Amino acid sequence: MANQTRTNRGPSAGPENRAALIAAARTVFDERGIDAPLSAVAKRAGVGQGSLYRHFPDRISLTVAVFEENLAEIELLANRPGSTLRDVLDLVTHQAEAASAFIETIAVARADARVAGFDARLRAVLASKLAKSPDRDAPGASVDDLMLAVGMVAMVVSQAPRDERHAVSERAWHLLTPGLWGGAPARRP
Repeated sequence: MANQTRTNRGPSAGPENRAALIAAARTVFDERGIDAPLSAVAKRAGVGQGSLYRHFPDRISLTVAVFEENLAEIELLANRPGSTLRDVLDLVTHQAEAASAFIETIAVARADARVAGFDARLRAVLASKLAKSPDRDAPGASVDDLMLAVGMVAMVVSQAPRDERHAVSERAWHLLTPGLWGGAPARRP
């Protein structure tokens, strides 16, 4: 049997390794919780621990990278012509369901400079969509109300078992929607 050794591609592998580590972190932390060993993330990504620590010196750095990707996706959707506030809130909710293990870590690390800008960026997206909405998607809501609702849904979803997260988010939005949109909800935001 031939010796199958991996070739070290050096710095050129950096961006690919970083992306693999973020994807692996999403999977490992979803399956095993946020306290899963970082070595499991490196193994899942197919890289050594040295590569993991070069990109992400600590757990918060890795968590921030996941949220950075999520926020970039939200901002991209918000800038897409025809997207609505409800589309943005749907994506935020979907991301909360998929990244629930990270939510508590980010909530605890709010004072960390790497985390501090996330609320402002999401607030800016929601404010923009609320202001540009032709029929005011949420006539009874302010940006503060929307941020509170998103935080409430994200936190309750982060505490739910994986197989119940979607149902929990649906129920939470069902309860919150009348206060934000007025009247009975036609669909989840």
